[in-house]
Amino acid sequence: MRKTLLFTLIVIAFNVFTWAQERKIEVTDIYQGTFSTEGMDALRSMNNGKQYTVLNMNRMNRSTSIEKYDYKTLNKVSTIVSSEDLNDIPYFSAYSFSADEKKILLSTEVEPIFRRSTLGVFYVYDVDSKKVLRISDTKIQEPTLSPDGNQVAYVNDNNIYLFNIVTGQTKQVTTDGVKNKIINGVTDWVYEEEFAFVRAFEWNADGSKIAFLRFDETNVPEFSMDVYGTGLYQQPHVFKYPKAGENNSLVTLHLLDVASGKIASVDLNDAYYVPRIKWKNNKDMLSVQTLNRHQNHLTMYSVNAKTEKVSILLEEKDDAYVDITDNLTFLEDDSFIWSSEKDGWNHIYLYNEDGRLMNQITKGEWEVTNYYGYDQNEDKIYYQSTENGSINRGVYNISSGGDDKKALAVTKGTNNASFSTDFTYFINTYSSAEMPPIYTLHQAENGKKIKDIKNNQQLLQKLEDYELSSKEFSTISINGNELNMYMIKPKDFDPSKKYPLLMYQYSGPGSQNVSNSWMGSNDYWHQMLVSEGYIIACVDGRGTGFKGNDFKKITYMNLVKYETEDQIAAAKKLSELDYIDENRTGIWGWSFGGHMATNCILKGNDVFETAIAVAPVTSWRFYDTIYTERFMRTPAENPSGYDDNSPFNYPELLEGNYLLIHGSGDDNVHVQNSMRMIEALIQANKQFDWGIYPDKNHGISGGNTRIHLFTKMTNFIKENL
Repeated sequence: MRKTLLFTLIVIAFNVFTWAQERKIEVTDIYQGTFSTEGMDALRSMNNGKQYTVLNMNRMNRSTSIEKYDYKTLNKVSTIVSSEDLNDIPYFSAYSFSADEKKILLSTEVEPIFRRSTLGVFYVYDVDSKKVLRISDTKIQEPTLSPDGNQVAYVNDNNIYLFNIVTGQTKQVTTDGVKNKIINGVTDWVYEEEFAFVRAFEWNADGSKIAFLRFDETNVPEFSMDVYGTGLYQQPHVFKYPKAGENNSLVTLHLLDVASGKIASVDLNDAYYVPRIKWKNNKDMLSVQTLNRHQNHLTMYSVNAKTEKVSILLEEKDDAYVDITDNLTFLEDDSFIWSSEKDGWNHIYLYNEDGRLMNQITKGEWEVTNYYGYDQNEDKIYYQSTENGSINRGVYNISSGGDDKKALAVTKGTNNASFSTDFTYFINTYSSAEMPPIYTLHQAENGKKIKDIKNNQQLLQKLEDYELSSKEFSTISINGNELNMYMIKPKDFDPSKKYPLLMYQYSGPGSQNVSNSWMGSNDYWHQMLVSEGYIIACVDGRGTGFKGNDFKKITYMNLVKYETEDQIAAAKKLSELDYIDENRTGIWGWSFGGHMATNCILKGNDVFETAIAVAPVTSWRFYDTIYTERFMRTPAENPSGYDDNSPFNYPELLEGNYLLIHGSGDDNVHVQNSMRMIEALIQANKQFDWGIYPDKNHGISGGNTRIHLFTKMTNFIKENL
């Protein structure tokens, strides 16, 4: 009897001890939404500057609604529209207001085309009458309300259409659109991917004209991918993809007179790329940005829509390349605010309406990372920058004269602001490596906090049950540079022990992995590995961003060369630490980072024992024109830059454990890259592991795909590192 009681007490004590232990993160936790954060979806400031709207989703019945809130009190004012009240729309996933906020464009049944482009069913909702009107019987692209809210311009099958909300009539504007040949009003694949926009048409201020781009893809080479699906035969997916050195689309600018339907062509002096168009406040004046093929000479033109006369407004040149941004604001008199890296750091400039420089507004050895806007009444420019450290982000305002600067939200970490229309308030989103997003309301003039909105406290409480370790930020001296780094050590770290090291990086031009911000899915996976006894390190080497032009552009003409050297040198230096096992060093990365991981285990075969490359580029000859030529020029001009760091040219260097993963449906980094690497390794008689995910794109996701992928990666790390 006593033995039974004693045994029972031991079992109870053991169970209590077991439950008291922190849980280890599992792959399924990461990719089934266990650690998702709460946010403020589709936040829009109302015209009055006193209220804002957000998109709310009822996860129980999947209905959605647009809710209006008061900035000052944060109280809900009203529900503007709910899908529960709309017979034809069970839910909508996005919305946009007309200029007068009397009509709302609602999107539903959205499906992706490529990274940014989508097709969807769209409706116009009248706020006053509460009537809803479907725009087209078919799925369409990029519908946009006219300034008066009476018409919608959109693209269907590569042609532009106008839908009259008042009459319900549809007018086809262009008629020459043909798949894989002519595109009107939306971008081709390479513009979408590398210039980061899809809608290539713009209404002018009074809705009397539409400027649009036309893409002639006729001479662009086609790329074909097999889509396996579930049928008896696979289907080819053919699309235009200009690889480095090949023909791009011929892009031309056109002006539609809405009333007459007449279309005029604008001569842009044989411009090669047209990455941005934007109307000025003057309804007859359009700004157009162009680039030469080398992307080191930007010209901003001013186009008179009445006369079609073109004049140069601004020019910028660089020995390497000029980046394209959306940081262009025209003021009431059509003077404009512009950001540029021309002094070696990204800063804000003020020009008059004729393009004459009036003032460099921000200055210093730090980067402006976001431009929020200009309050002309108070002469205040609002922006985000790295003034509080290159891994942090702070929010500031400053006068157009460059004085009277105020720090509005600068707590160490990442601060990002969403301002009310009249710049009275802003909602700040703050996060750090230790803190999930916190939403707070502030006065825009001085940054004073008014109220807390949302804090993700439930997620923090949930994470208390898991074994998590802190990110330790530092710098490491490598090849004459102080590189930003973080390290994550096991919670029970013992400096007298030896730990395997897994390095993670992306390393692409202007990128940043070492950032004082909240965790993404990769961070949770790293935490899982750390709980198994690994140390994770991440180093942002030369070529990454937010440390000035010289640091970023040193990799020009030699992508992956200096980046690889820095990762190898960093691994060697970290291996000198007493608690790192120098014989168990691994590296992994995705896309550009996959290229890096591959190069590191080959060129650093005396340093790295293990590498995982996911969706890697293996030759820049296989990648697209705009991205690759921006950093490398063409293969004909720079053959050694393309080939000296292409890993399938030296597969015999593989000595360690290598895992290669790709999606067969990757329209971005084609599976061709991995197939060439695989064949090279086979012919070099090098053993390695690999996996192809059927029909999966560059993100390799959908269903259980991510769970399968990261389980495979986890097992590979445990078996080989």
